[in-house]
Parts: sequence; C-alpha cells; structure tokens
Amino acid sequence: MSQVEQPLSARQFHRILIVKPSSLGDVLHGLPVLHFLRERFPDAELHWMVSRPLAPLIEGQPGIDRLVLFDRKELGRAGRSVAATRRLFGFIRALRGQAYDLVVDLQGLFRSALFARCSGAPVRVGFRQTREFAWCWYSHFIPVQDSSMHAVDRNRDVGRLFQKDAATARFNYRVLPEAAATARARLDQFGLSAKAYFALVPGARWETKMWDASKFADVALRLQERTGMRSLLLGGPEDRKRCEIIAKAASGAAVNLAGETTLPVLAALLAEARHVVCHDSGAMHLAVALDRPVTCIVGPTNADRTGPYGRSDDVVRLPLSCSPCYLRKLSQCPHDHACMRDLPSEAVFEAVCAREAGQVGAQGC
Repeated sequence: MSQVEQPLSARQFHRILIVKPSSLGDVLHGLPVLHFLRERFPDAELHWMVSRPLAPLIEGQPGIDRLVLFDRKELGRAGRSVAATRRLFGFIRALRGQAYDLVVDLQGLFRSALFARCSGAPVRVGFRQTREFAWCWYSHFIPVQDSSMHAVDRNRDVGRLFQKDAATARFNYRVLPEAAATARARLDQFGLSAKAYFALVPGARWETKMWDASKFADVALRLQERTGMRSLLLGGPEDRKRCEIIAKAASGAAVNLAGETTLPVLAALLAEARHVVCHDSGAMHLAVALDRPVTCIVGPTNADRTGPYGRSDDVVRLPLSCSPCYLRKLSQCPHDHACMRDLPSEAVFEAVCAREAGQVGAQGC
C-alpha cells in the first residue's frame, strides 16, 4: 500500500501547521489539538499560524516550535493595495517554502482553508461544516460526532483521524516566568498576595454578554465583606472605562488594572487569583486553561458550546426561553436584555461562595 493510500492513522508526519489565527478563546480551544499532535508525532516540527495581536498568548507554550504570524489587517488589503498584494504573495511563498506535509485548519473560513491549500501540504484537514465553502480546499475532514458539542470537543475529534480514540482534552497552559514576575510586582503595588484576591473580568466582545457594572461592584463589596479580600479588575484597553466605574462604585473593594497588562501578564494574574468571575469571554477560557475556579455569567450564548469546558456547574444564568439567542447588540433584543438585567448580584455572589466552599471546605466564603 502506498503512502498516499494509507489511512492517516498509519502515517507519519514531519512538518505540521495548525491554522487557528483568532479569537482569544478559539485559540485556547486549539491547545488540546496541539498537545495531541505533539504526543502523536513527537519528532515532528510543529508550527501554529496565529494573528499578531494574539501571538503573545501562545508564544513559549510547550509543543510549539514556531509561530507563523498572520497580519489580518494588512493582508486583508490585498487586491486594493499593490504593497499588500505583494506581501500576501510573499506570505504564501513562505508557507510553501516550509514544505508542510500536514495542515490542520481549525478556523474553518475560506481564507484559512485557502492558506492550507496554498501551503502545498498533501494532507489538509478541516471541518466539513464550514462557512464560505472552506471545505473545498481540504483533503480530509474531521469526523465531528455532534455539531452541537462544545468547541473543544469538536476540535478534539481531530484525534479520531490519527488514532482510534479521540484525544483527551488537555490545555497544559504555561505561564511564562517573566510574565509571572511582572504579575507579582503589580500585585505587590496594591498589597495583594497570590490566591488572596478575586479576579473580576467584566468585559466581553458582545455588548449583550455583559452584566451591569453596578452588579460587579456589588459582588466585589460583598466578597470583601465576607472574606476580607479585594478584587482585581482585569481586561483590555476597551474595558478600562467600565472597570473605572466598577472600581469607583466598589469603594476600595476593587483595584483596576484593565488595559495595563499584556496577554501573558493577564494569564499570570488569572493564574494567581483565588477565583475568577467573568462572562462567556476569552478571559474565561484562559482561566479554565489555567485550571482556576470560575464563576461564568452567561446570557445570550449556549454554555454547552462555548462556556467553561467541562464545568457546567460553574455557569450562572437565568432559565429563559429566549436564551440562547446569539444576538450581539442590545438594540436587537426584544426583551430589554432580560437575561442579564434580571440576574441579581446576590445570585452571582452566592455562586462564588458555593464554589469556594466546594474548593476549600470550611474556609469558603
């Protein structure tokens, strides 16, 4: 039987590319695939195509030999700019020059699948259920057992192509030593100690995912009153103003560091948190990858598909018939954002305390 005719489970691959450029949570969902491929092909050179803003998130992670940086904004101008078009063709030439024999496209868009095809790899793996006809560019399809399953499990089904049983989902996220040192210095500035503060991450990409700022402030106040511990407000630059409002309303119970950390330092601060309170967001998936206790506030999305992986008990939501709706804008909601508006701060505070009690017994809040 020739190499081409062999099933993938019987073949060896020597240079592998994972294509998963964005977003933050989606990139983290690809980590179990990375670890499976590294375990299955220990001697292979393994590269990951990732967008420039998210490269620091996985730089230095075990199993990755090289990052292939994708500049979506610049390359997206190809066809409208001579310079951008040249850079796109240069990017494709560089891909082909790597002589990949396996590309695994976890993004599932026309662009990502086209890059897989243009790489020249003879084996190009992706999902059959994709947008933009991306499936046209694949040589093999990931045998997804259930399209309604969690995104991590859908990715995990890659393992079924290469061995009989699907790979066990392992994140194994590593905090970089230099990021940990920076995080400790920031904590020292505010008199906070490892595992002696709560991390509150009140931002999200969709406005419909966000709980009221005043309720986050109330949770911070209640947690300080019950435990004596302050909360650390985390997020990106776009969350800075919202976190300032929360910090002011929390009257010293919360410290605002939103917009003041890199992704590696954000990971280090989440890793040292006693507990993380957040929405269905990238930061939530990072906290899960770091194996931290999480209370996840969910409204318009399906926690079974995008919530904290393997932790259905970590979700707080109202049982409304209209949820999940997947509406991204408040103006689209016919129910005045009831899924978040009617969720009281007491419910989230009690959920945190219940999880704390389960983690540390009588020392819980």
